[in-house]
Amino acid sequence: MPMNPSFPFEADLAAILVKPDAFIDGVFASLESAFLVMPRGQGFVTFPDFENGYELLKQATSGFTQLDEETLFVTALRVPLVLIVLRAMLGFTPSEWAYIAGQNSGIEITQNFARSLDRKIRLQPQTPLRPSAVTEPRVRALVKIACKMLQEGLPVTPPELLHRLDKADTQGGLAAARSLAGMGVPYAMLLYERFLGRPFAGHRDSVSELIGDVLELAIETELTNAGISFRKTRRAERVPGFDQAPDFIVPSEFNPQVVIEAKITEDDGTARDKVTRIQHLASLSAVGSSTLSPGFEVVACIGGRGFKTRREDMKKMLIATKGKVFTVKTLTRLIECTRLKDFRTQTPPVIGGEIDGI
Repeated sequence: MPMNPSFPFEADLAAILVKPDAFIDGVFASLESAFLVMPRGQGFVTFPDFENGYELLKQATSGFTQLDEETLFVTALRVPLVLIVLRAMLGFTPSEWAYIAGQNSGIEITQNFARSLDRKIRLQPQTPLRPSAVTEPRVRALVKIACKMLQEGLPVTPPELLHRLDKADTQGGLAAARSLAGMGVPYAMLLYERFLGRPFAGHRDSVSELIGDVLELAIETELTNAGISFRKTRRAERVPGFDQAPDFIVPSEFNPQVVIEAKITEDDGTARDKVTRIQHLASLSAVGSSTLSPGFEVVACIGGRGFKTRREDMKKMLIATKGKVFTVKTLTRLIECTRLKDFRTQTPPVIGGEIDGI
């Protein structure tokens, strides 16, 4: 152990218990937030593509002066991005649009169909939709309810309630959309609607798993470069002995010696849940289970500002992992400062006395 360790993974549990605040400060200093950037992921719709869909919708409606269901249906089959633009005008998720279209038409439109259709359009925005016995009536129903709601605008609503159509481009029916299309959206109203809905909220939700994958990929790279055998689990996978599978098991689930949890969160409430999850793994390590021997090492790799909010939660994590808490900045120390070093079969190439790439 270093004479004056700065990070908890350099110290033993006794030292952490003596001065936990110093080690909490060390973890906090290395934590970074990723809320300003996010993966584009597959199916990201660029603004030029979205604008092309918007302009085509504008042409098909003669500048939002009329909504002809058949014309919009044919246009949507030819350029499916029109459906994405229509949904944006309504302000609905794919599932919400499917639900209200199903209620209006009497046709069953499942959430799975709605999500699959939306994803297909985003993945292949230039590819026309092929009408089929399943697709055609459902797309017609989606277009029909969109035309109805956009034409009628905001219905009478009690003052204590906020209707989803109470937006600058939908509250006054088709005239509202036509007015904004002609004059441009007032900036204050644009900012207000963004305030209500969070900028990029829909996209962030759609790539939430990819955000976590960034950290998992970095861990996987460290393990692979060291030649360490590991088992990376899948989402919601069942692994014998674990009521919830950890993200990585070394060397395998049949002989777990080190388990790694990779957690990113920008929310303090979610961070508390993740700390509890890591504490549970530590408890499991202490007592084992009917199919799991005790004594495996629990390692936490974390990211995001959510973990910087509650010092007491970080203290709990440090105690549960006996200091084995790493961030993206300290991930290069993951192997040497845990029992993972016992499973290393390769040494990273050294150039000029330093590890290559660091």
